[in-house]
Amino acid sequence: MHATYDYPEAVLERPAVSAVRDVMTRNPRTVSPGTSVDEAHTLMQHYHIRHLPVVERGRLVGIVSDRDIRLVLPSPATSLAVHELRYLLAHLTVREIMQHPVLTIKLESPLTAAVRLMLQHHIDALPVVAHGRLLGILTRSDILQEFVTLQTGLPVAA
Repeated sequence: MHATYDYPEAVLERPAVSAVRDVMTRNPRTVSPGTSVDEAHTLMQHYHIRHLPVVERGRLVGIVSDRDIRLVLPSPATSLAVHELRYLLAHLTVREIMQHPVLTIKLESPLTAAVRLMLQHHIDALPVVAHGRLLGILTRSDILQEFVTLQTGLPVAA
């Protein structure tokens, strides 16, 4: 026995999303280049995010991912004492590990162009900018949530 899902009429009538602005996360959490890696890691864990745009004087200067942070975290087999690890992480800054320059996308860009760019460069997030100013971030999760919404007509609980 199987169940057939009937799509709500709204799904069949809903136009396809065409622009990055329709899917991106607006006003994302950010850090400055001088933020400690430990603080950036804590922010990511607290807010359940994997990317932090790096902003200095209102301008996007880089991006740091959870992977960038994991690469600088010590191995569990390290011989350093806990207080030594904390000291090192508190003094290592985002500036030293962030990715720059950053691939970005414009607000009015087609969503398909953003997806192609992400696939081509093997990245999971694109900051959305206008004149060097950060407006939002488009993540893999944003795209997947929109895909499910378009397919089912139901928003995904994040």
